[in-house]
Amino acid sequence: MENRLIWNERYNLGVDIIDKEHKKLLSILNKLFDFGNKEEKSHFACQEAIKYFKDHAIQHFADEEAYMASINYPGLEAHKRIHRDFRERMLPALENELELTGYSETSIQHFLGVCAGWLIGHTLIEDHMIVSGEPIKQWENLLPEEEQTVMGQTIANLLRSMFQLDSRLISNCYGGEKFGDSICCHLICSGRDKKKWDFFLLFEEQLIGSTIGTIVDTKSEARDMMLANVAKYAAKQLVERIKRHFSSWRMFEMTEEQILTYEQFYKMYKAQSPEFSLLFDTGKGYFACCISTSEATRHKGGISAVTESAVAEIESRMRHEPPLEVSEAPFPPDAGEPGGRRKKRILVVDDSDFMRSAMLHLLSSDYEVLTADSGMSAIRSITLARPDLVLLDYEMPVCSGSQMLEMIRTQKDFSDIPVIFLTCRVDRESVKKVISLKPDGYLSKSLSAGSVKKEIDQFFAKRDSVP
Repeated sequence: MENRLIWNERYNLGVDIIDKEHKKLLSILNKLFDFGNKEEKSHFACQEAIKYFKDHAIQHFADEEAYMASINYPGLEAHKRIHRDFRERMLPALENELELTGYSETSIQHFLGVCAGWLIGHTLIEDHMIVSGEPIKQWENLLPEEEQTVMGQTIANLLRSMFQLDSRLISNCYGGEKFGDSICCHLICSGRDKKKWDFFLLFEEQLIGSTIGTIVDTKSEARDMMLANVAKYAAKQLVERIKRHFSSWRMFEMTEEQILTYEQFYKMYKAQSPEFSLLFDTGKGYFACCISTSEATRHKGGISAVTESAVAEIESRMRHEPPLEVSEAPFPPDAGEPGGRRKKRILVVDDSDFMRSAMLHLLSSDYEVLTADSGMSAIRSITLARPDLVLLDYEMPVCSGSQMLEMIRTQKDFSDIPVIFLTCRVDRESVKKVISLKPDGYLSKSLSAGSVKKEIDQFFAKRDSVP
């Protein structure tokens, strides 16, 4: 790898503190590029350089946000969301890949490619809007983070079923950064009302190559052609399966399909204002999925679950906003699922990252698992993709499990969804408080993983046996 980052005058914003920090961050990345060229690599040196970059990036975000606040920049919140995604999701995921692979050449390329691409793109586009005073138009249609999480989990589950790979969401503000040699697929789905959805799916070549590597193991035009066709086929299958999960998309038919160069993709993508823009690490290579519409619905007046009146806001939303239409008919059969049946869908609602991750790991081999960390997030998830069972934390802050269950039971469209409490408390008083709400059971968090899985399997077996 060459030292490829050269400061260009067009990167300057004219704000001294921000311009100096941008130059410093590029300088640190150049040192990492130099490290990548060395035959003898010191993991300690690489770790220290990456930590140095991370510390400077976090300080830079704080300084930049303080400057935006001082001038009352209208795009501050959108800018903070992009910073937060890079700081809290993308950087930790890239660091984790480095650690897990022992700082392999591929993981270093991923880190440098994603970080350098993000920094340059962010500087040229979003940061220059600070000076002009324009809001960040590219991200104005990006849906709330709760809905990004639902879509991310849906796609991760589909990637698992298609490639038998455990995928991790790295970013829900993917900006089109180049993460390696990739195959770019562009699919368009059209509706009768002339509304169109654009799907951009990027497969790192090594991800697709891992699926056919035992068939063709040499670099050749035949292999390149095969990779492109496998990627296009996988993209079409993935989009069709995404459509099945969201009833409002099922009426759309695939009308166009293209294989793009990265340059073609990037030019087209930058003209989009996506609703979803997700980047995943599959363990075998990176994958990105960007979804936009020609008539994107602007979501205004969204509410936060982390407020004193969160419970009242959720109740108001449920009373006045009808849920998205979700068909009760079974989905079309998915390949590889016995008997052509779809997996049962379980929604795990818990404010603990550990519990959500543990339940996802425990159940995802036999069930489609979605997670939510709050009552608001759970309501969004239920309306987007109706679950067959809700596993609900009894002791969540802001909106407790019992309050959440009461709201579900009072809604006609949701009232018959089975709910089982996840709880550390099974004492008489706790049970009496919610018995009138008719939960379908209690699962103690102190049970072993095997016992929890057995209880859930038995729950579905009993329901399926009822005529």
